[in-house]
Amino acid sequence: MSSIFTKIINREIPAHIIAEDDRFISFLDINPLVHGHSLVVPKIEVDYIFDLDDQTLGDLNVFSKKVAKAIEKSVKCIRIGVAVIGVEVPHTHIHLVPLNTMDDINFSRPKLSPTQVELAAMAEKISANLT
Repeated sequence: MSSIFTKIINREIPAHIIAEDDRFISFLDINPLVHGHSLVVPKIEVDYIFDLDDQTLGDLNVFSKKVAKAIEKSVKCIRIGVAVIGVEVPHTHIHLVPLNTMDDINFSRPKLSPTQVELAAMAEKISANLT
């Protein structure tokens, strides 16, 4: 059975996509910790990040860096935090979270519920800052 991320990759369900190439995709988390919280996902469906081959793992991090730099230009923050938890969806993904405090990346705190309009505007803003 396909993961929810594979369904996004295949355009079976909608997402606010920030960046995409032939191997990776990045989109906004629909229940973010903070505004700009994004996910970066390889298009191959591998559950555990350390089961990726070395080339894909390295390239995933380079792709994530490009997205993180665009988020930094789009959201007021000190830096972008990175988290790989990997238990909530059985498909490798990296969380990129704008940080102003350590608590901004605390996954046990309540999530935000932005509107579709707010998500679309944020995705457009981040996409415009990709270099």
